[in-house]
Amino acid sequence: MDPEYGETWAYESIIGALPGIDLSAGEAIAIQLAVFEASVLALAWYYDLRAAAIAGTAAVVVAALGSAEMLRISAAARRPETPESYRRLLFGSSIEVVLSVLAFIALITHLFVFDTRNPDPLVETLFGADPPTLAVYLTLLVLWDLCYRIATGWWVAIVGLWRSVRYRFDGRTAGVLRRADRESVLFGLLQLPLLPFLTDHPVLFAALAAHVSAVLVISGTSLVLLWLGEYR
Repeated sequence: MDPEYGETWAYESIIGALPGIDLSAGEAIAIQLAVFEASVLALAWYYDLRAAAIAGTAAVVVAALGSAEMLRISAAARRPETPESYRRLLFGSSIEVVLSVLAFIALITHLFVFDTRNPDPLVETLFGADPPTLAVYLTLLVLWDLCYRIATGWWVAIVGLWRSVRYRFDGRTAGVLRRADRESVLFGLLQLPLLPFLTDHPVLFAALAAHVSAVLVISGTSLVLLWLGEYR
């Protein structure tokens, strides 16, 4: 059964609302990966940006895997035995969009204000002293994609913990929700391949590492509560 609007994330709603286009989840992710990666490689070749090509490829792959993980989490969370209030809070509030906007603005502020005071700003390291307009445009688009998925992962973890604290479940439902929490943990771990590109930029490195750690702790706590709830 297809999810109704109001029980989807913004990412799913956009795909489902495209007129005249009926794509499976795998097809949508494959197109996302192909279009972004082709754009990264084309601009890197044209402007001779080898370092940017490697970092851009890593970001595109992480974003595509994040899309797949979002769909796996939503499939588990939308099972009919899960609480309606949990589904409504997870999908219907659009809080992940608000969080992604805040994260993206913070990232842009850091890159173009705070980081410019460093000897080797990240933008200059990737694109040189005179960054090409098209390359920067594509970079910001990919960064938004990453911020949206990171924010969604954060929201999934928080709502999962709230659900596990608020409710008690039978064995079948707890098993479904444990799957959602395990996917949440994996969703957080997917961000780790980005850390090697941030080793010379401690603020960004610490922010991303803190995000991954927080997701692991929060979703891990939810898993423990689900396990304990079964045996009470």
